[in-house]
Amino acid sequence: MSALLIRRPVKRPVFRLILLPLVTAALGSCASHHPASERTYQEEVPAEWDAQNDPSAIEDEWWQRFGDERLNALIHQAQLENPSLRQSEAITDQARAQARIAGADRLPQLSGAFSGSKQKQSLAGFPIPQGEGQPTSATSENYGLSLEVSWELDLWGRIASQEEAAIEDFLASEQNYRAVQQSIAAQTAKAYFRVIEAREQHDLSLRTVAVLEETARQVGNRSEHGIVSPTDKLLAETNLETARAGLQQSQDTLQKAIRQLEILLRDYPDGEISTPERLPDVPTTPPAGAPAGLLSRRPDLIAAERAMRASGLRLAASRRALLPSISLTGSTGTQSSELTNLLNGDFSVWSIAGQAVQPLFQGGRLRANIALSEANEREAAEAYVEAVLTAFSEVEAALAADALLAAREASLLKAADAAAEAQRIALNRYEQGVTPFLTVLESQQRTLDTRSGYLAARRARLDNRIDLHLALGGGFASPTTAIAEGSTEYPDG
Repeated sequence: MSALLIRRPVKRPVFRLILLPLVTAALGSCASHHPASERTYQEEVPAEWDAQNDPSAIEDEWWQRFGDERLNALIHQAQLENPSLRQSEAITDQARAQARIAGADRLPQLSGAFSGSKQKQSLAGFPIPQGEGQPTSATSENYGLSLEVSWELDLWGRIASQEEAAIEDFLASEQNYRAVQQSIAAQTAKAYFRVIEAREQHDLSLRTVAVLEETARQVGNRSEHGIVSPTDKLLAETNLETARAGLQQSQDTLQKAIRQLEILLRDYPDGEISTPERLPDVPTTPPAGAPAGLLSRRPDLIAAERAMRASGLRLAASRRALLPSISLTGSTGTQSSELTNLLNGDFSVWSIAGQAVQPLFQGGRLRANIALSEANEREAAEAYVEAVLTAFSEVEAALAADALLAAREASLLKAADAAAEAQRIALNRYEQGVTPFLTVLESQQRTLDTRSGYLAARRARLDNRIDLHLALGGGFASPTTAIAEGSTEYPDG
């Protein structure tokens, strides 16, 4: 038994993930059936998340929690049109076809054949009278109509293991498709909120420029009348032009954010898309469920597990390639020198044969193939462990960050309100000649920075909420496939 032991600090619960070998005695035996529902590992995980525990069920269509019909419509459009999702769908179709190809080897192969030949043969040199100056020749015709069958008897389950591995690959590709669905939904929601935040940042820049234009005008008038130093006028103009440059940058950021969203929607990136003017309120924290439930809910983990099973089945197939292979061949039909006799039963022919082949020497190819399969199995097992640990980490990180981001947003909002009030007071005191103009400039910059930081923190909370939904694996139900677990039936016959 191989095991991966991960330890937390002494005062925290111990988390252990025990991974059993993928190739058990059953895989090494001559049994040919390995149910897809049979788990090849055991796990002991915490009963609750370190950051939060809520045993409720995970919600589907989590984006509806944001209460934005426009967002719902855009995610629906992305699910229909996104190029990455269509690529994943094509990959799933490829895996489906590969599974059907692998399954075909278990069945007898039947083919019909028609043959016809006409031959002229010179008889010169044979003791047959010849015509004057002309060699004697003979012409013959031969026609055949046959039905041929061949079948490799899968006594050791090698072909069955190959087929089941291909089915596992197909089922894994379906789960990967679900993972892409979830990713596209999350990317669309994030891009949507990024556009809204960029619009709010742009509006903030517009308001800031308007305020600074008025400040520069007033300071300029006071400077012309000798009330304040010309330096104040130059500083006010500097602050204004800096804000105008920031306005242009915010406009560029907005256009880029819109175009990124349009690409996700498979739309031409013309920079035209409508969104609300303000970011939505952050909804309540979703139920996280139990950690163990993540293993059977997140599509990327299910896909990694199926890939692990497929590698074990291929290892079994490579080992069984060392055993003898037995095949049967047969044919029946008619054969005649006259084409019209092909449908006459009196000219029927048939044959049947069997063959047993035991590999003796192939230059080490079979043994090397076993070694390759074993290495692939170890890689798949470690990839699964890594995927599980990453998934747990993503949930824990998102849960832990939620409270921190909420506190950061609240602090920045208070700071923005305080900075705005400080700006008002500083400007009044400057007009009274009590406060230097540098204090006004600093308060104006603080107001812009804190308000902009507040908007960014608000979107960060929304992004983290999306990350949590994605980490929990909610959003789309498991696909219904014609290749069910433990079944060898394929779609479309």
